[in-house]
Amino acid sequence: MSAPIDEKRQDVKTNATDEQIQTSAHDDFPDGGLRAWLVVTGAMCNSFTTFGYVNSWGVFQSYYQSDILKNTPPSNIAWIGSIQYSLVFLPALFAGRLFDLGYFRPLLLGCSALLVVATFLVAECHEYWQFLLCQGFAVGLACGGIMNPTTAVIAHWFKRRRGLAMGLMAMGSSFGGTLIPIAARNLIPILGFPWTMRIIGFILLLGLGLANLLIKRRFPPIPTSGGLFNLRAFRAPAFSFYCASTFASFLGIYTVLTYIDVSATAHGIDENFSFYLVSIANASSGLGRYCAGMLADRVGPMNVMIPFTTVAAVVTFAWPFAVDKGGLIAIALVYGFASGSFVSLLSNPVMEFGDASDVGRRIGMMMSILALGALAGPPISGAINTGTGGFEAVGYYAGSAVLVGVGLMLVSRYFVLKGLYGKF
Repeated sequence: MSAPIDEKRQDVKTNATDEQIQTSAHDDFPDGGLRAWLVVTGAMCNSFTTFGYVNSWGVFQSYYQSDILKNTPPSNIAWIGSIQYSLVFLPALFAGRLFDLGYFRPLLLGCSALLVVATFLVAECHEYWQFLLCQGFAVGLACGGIMNPTTAVIAHWFKRRRGLAMGLMAMGSSFGGTLIPIAARNLIPILGFPWTMRIIGFILLLGLGLANLLIKRRFPPIPTSGGLFNLRAFRAPAFSFYCASTFASFLGIYTVLTYIDVSATAHGIDENFSFYLVSIANASSGLGRYCAGMLADRVGPMNVMIPFTTVAAVVTFAWPFAVDKGGLIAIALVYGFASGSFVSLLSNPVMEFGDASDVGRRIGMMMSILALGALAGPPISGAINTGTGGFEAVGYYAGSAVLVGVGLMLVSRYFVLKGLYGKF
């Protein structure tokens, strides 16, 4: 079993049983070298093609509302993106367990094929239910099957520099979330929606092909007791409160990214400019993800996540009151940086709650719980917008949800450190 971070955290190790005590190989992490950084490069490609694609939903929401699905209520359209977001996390329980059992390669290859095929099928969609199936369920499931084991692989190669590795991996989603909306918005008027989606499909094919070549697990699968769930993990209050904090945070964390484009056009901003706000937020999140990874190795992941997530909540409260280009750009920049810091380190605390042999299952349980928040959050925001006719109440709801998540994260940190001060 990996050496404990300090004595105060000993009781947080959720799998502290005899079956965890493995050979010293699990204590020897490369934390660098060509093979390890190639794995990180492959993980960046996966992040680009999954989270980068999903985080581009705001530009599709705006386009569907004004064109293909203009007779469909915005809250209904939001369900497509919401299902996407949630399914990136929900299959993590199954994908994580399959990873622990040694089925990483077929899982990655199969889900890569599904993501590319689903994107090509989106090009042929005309009805709401077709978009829901292809862009909501199929794309979301494929992304979920790719990203959870990818995150777990990083835990095989990095320990001391894990925050940096996770931050670099997460930067891939920022590149994707910046480039894909710009490409979509500029190509649709020239080539039409079908060929735009086909070009995006070919981009995903290239990125996923590289990822399948570069990513490799390091530790052989080790039999661990239990099935999909390790319910003993929830006996540790730190793990339980952390899972609850991610659920609450995801009820509101993606609201700004989903609706900033729509809110800008509602305030009279030219739609040829407003769609860039999603790309600006995603570009800014890239810097936030990198900085968060660097800081996490020095001061601990939660010590980075808590202040930056608080900033994201404050910006969410302020977002509905930004009515001009300058204000919206400022919101996009600050929100992107702060939310990117939170999302990039999401799995890091869970990696510290136990041994590497069970990391896939622990991450899977946490992500499956937060997926429920990601599923409900955007449609709730859309319904509030429809009911009130504005975005002020949406900002109050989403910002409050994120603050509740910060409070629960503080409780989790307290159980780890048994006090207010310390590195975690």
